[in-house]
Amino acid sequence: MSKIAIVTDSNSGITQAQAKEHGIRVVPMPFMIDGETYYEEITLSRGEFYQKLTSNADISTSQPSPESILELWDALLKEYDEVVHIPMSSGLSSSCQTAIMLAQDYNGKVHVVNNQRISVTQKRSVFDALALAKEGKSGAEIKKILEDDKFNSSIYIMIDTLYYLKKGGRITPAAAALGTLLRLKPVLQIQGDKLDAFAKARTVNQAKSIMINAVKSDIEKRFGGISPDNQIYLAIAHTENEEAACIFKEELHAQFPDYPITDVDSLSLSVSCHIGPGSLAVTCCKKLR
Repeated sequence: MSKIAIVTDSNSGITQAQAKEHGIRVVPMPFMIDGETYYEEITLSRGEFYQKLTSNADISTSQPSPESILELWDALLKEYDEVVHIPMSSGLSSSCQTAIMLAQDYNGKVHVVNNQRISVTQKRSVFDALALAKEGKSGAEIKKILEDDKFNSSIYIMIDTLYYLKKGGRITPAAAALGTLLRLKPVLQIQGDKLDAFAKARTVNQAKSIMINAVKSDIEKRFGGISPDNQIYLAIAHTENEEAACIFKEELHAQFPDYPITDVDSLSLSVSCHIGPGSLAVTCCKKLR
C-alpha cells in the first residue's frame, strides 16, 4: 500500500494547526498588500487581513512560487511514495495549472487534482482524499475519484456590501451605486470554476431564504433527492460575521434536520478580498459514494 501525502493550499480554509492535527500540508497563499508580500497565517493573520482590507489597502492575490511547491514535494517524497496536491479551482487562479505543469517531471508520483473547488468545498475534498488514502487508494485513484465528483458541490454567498466587487472591477460603478441605493444583498454562486451572480435580495432574511431554497433544489435535482441514503454535507461560512453565521446554522438545521451541518467556517481570504466582510454563505456537497 502506497504511503500518500495530502497537500492543499490555504484557500481551503484549513489552518496550519488543523493541518498538523490531521497530517496534511497546507501551502500558505501569498497576498500583495500595498506592494508588500504577505503569507496567509504565516505573516498575515485573519485579523490583520481584515484590518488592512477595511482601511482600503491595495490588496491582490498571488500564487505560491514554483520553487516553494517543488521544495515541498521533494521533501515529502523522501518520506512518502506519492503526493496528492489539491489546489484551489483552476478557474479562479493559475496556481492549479502551474502545479499540473510542475508535476509532469515527477514520473507519476505527484497527482494534482483539478476539481474546481475553493474554500469550504475544497476543504471537504481534502478530508475526502485523506479518507481515501486511509482506505488504500492510490494517488491516481484519489485524483480520479475527486475529479469525477467535482460538480457535486455548490457554495451560495450573500454579499453584505457591493464596494469590494466594484473595487475589483467585477461590477460597474453605476451598478454598485444603484445596488447600494436599493440596499441590495446579492447572492453569488460558486459551482465548478465560476463565481457567478445567482439572485438579488433586498434583505438578509430574503437572501437566506434564496440560499436555503437553492440548496433544496441542488439536493433534489442534482444530488439524487432527499433520503436517508443520500448523504449530503452542509456547512455555513462567512467573512467576519460569525454571530450571524451561527444563527444561520440553526435556521439551516431546522430546514434540513436529517443532514448534519459539519462546520461554521470562515471563507478563505482569497474569496474575502473580492467580497469584503459581512457575508454569509451556505455550502452543500454530495458525500462520495
